[in-house]
Amino acid sequence: MAGFVKDIGMALLGGWIVGVIFAGMKLIPPVPPLLGLIGAAGVLIGGFCYELIVKFVFKS
Repeated sequence: MAGFVKDIGMALLGGWIVGVIFAGMKLIPPVPPLLGLIGAAGVLIGGFCYELIVKFVFKS
């Protein structure tokens, strides 16, 4: 779990750095609209939940 949290932190830090650079250069950020990001987050959360379900169901 600690590795997962570290990965999230590193991803956020990397995104923040890119955001600062793009804003400083007056460029449009290379990200989809908010709804696209929410949909992508849903896909990732769904995949994570699937792995947890499979892990718990087939563990016993």
